[in-house]
Amino acid sequence: MRTGVIATKLGMSRVFDDSGQHIAVTLLHMDDVQVIKADKQPGGSSVQLGAGQVAKPSRLSASVRGIFAAAGVPAKRKLASFKVADDAVLDVGSRLSPEHFIPGQRVDVTGISIGKGFAGSMKRHNFGGMRASHGVSVSHRAHGSTGGCQDPGRVFKGKKMAGHMGYARVTVQNLKVVDIDTERSVIAVEGSVPGPRGGWLLLRDAVKVPRPEQAPWPAGLIKEGGVNQDATQDTNQDLPKDTPTEKGGVQEDRKDAKQNTKQDTKQDTKQEVSQDAPQDGKKEHKKQAEKTDAVQATLEDKKQDKTQDDASKGKQG
Repeated sequence: MRTGVIATKLGMSRVFDDSGQHIAVTLLHMDDVQVIKADKQPGGSSVQLGAGQVAKPSRLSASVRGIFAAAGVPAKRKLASFKVADDAVLDVGSRLSPEHFIPGQRVDVTGISIGKGFAGSMKRHNFGGMRASHGVSVSHRAHGSTGGCQDPGRVFKGKKMAGHMGYARVTVQNLKVVDIDTERSVIAVEGSVPGPRGGWLLLRDAVKVPRPEQAPWPAGLIKEGGVNQDATQDTNQDLPKDTPTEKGGVQEDRKDAKQNTKQDTKQDTKQEVSQDAPQDGKKEHKKQAEKTDAVQATLEDKKQDKTQDDASKGKQG
C-alpha cells in the first residue's frame, strides 16, 4: 500500500480522447507536497504529508511551527496522514510528483462536500413527496410519518428526515486518471469530485481496483536539485582552492568590503569633526566675547545715569 497525495480542486474542464469522444474532467493541483513525518512500525506504518504555502508563518502557533522546524521543511497549509506498507515509508522532506499516478489508473478521491444548509426530505433523501393534486393540502413535500404511536413512543435514531445537508467527508471511488501535467503539477481526473473550488482533496490508489504495475514504488518523487544542482557542484569542484565559491568566499569578501567601507567612513567623519571643531570653537568664543562686551557697556551706562541723578538731587537740596 502506497501513500496518497494532497491536492486542491481547480475546477472542471473537458478533453477529447483519440477517438474524438468528449470527456468531462476535474483538474487537481499538487502544491509542493512534502513528507513531514514518517512513522515506521511493524504492521502500522504511516506517513504525514503537508501541502501549500503559508504566507505568514509567524501567525502559526509555536507547537505547529515546531513540527515543521523538526522536519526542516517550510510551513504548510494542509496536513494529512496516510497508512503505508512497511517498505513504502518515505524520507522526511521528500517531495511528491504528479507522476505518482499514471494515466488510466483508478483512484479514490476524498474531500469535504459543499454545504447545502437545512434541506427537506425530497432534496436530502430523494423522497417522492405527497400527492400533488387531490387529498393533500399544504404538505406536498412533507416526508410523512416518522414513527409509531405509543409503541415505541419515539423516533429511531438515523431516521431519514429533513436536516442539515452537505459539508461532510465524502469519498468517490474508482475515478480514472485521464492525463498528468508535470510542469504545472496538475492531475486530470474523469468525472466530478466532492468539494468547492480551492478545496483540499486526498488522492489514493483505488481500493477495489488493483494498482497498475507501471505505477512507481514506493512513490513518485521529485529529485532534489536536478541538473542545475549537479552543474553547480561540478563548477565548484573545477575552481582552484584560492578562488571564492558562491557559498563561502563571496560572502566573506562582501563582509570584508563592508567592514572596510565602515572603517573608512568613520575615519572621514572623525577628520571632518576634528577640522570643523576649532573653527566652530573660535566662532562661539567670539560670539560670547561680543555678548559680554555689550552687557558691560550697558552696565556702565546705567551707573553713569545713576551718578548724574544723585548729583542733580544734591544740588536741589
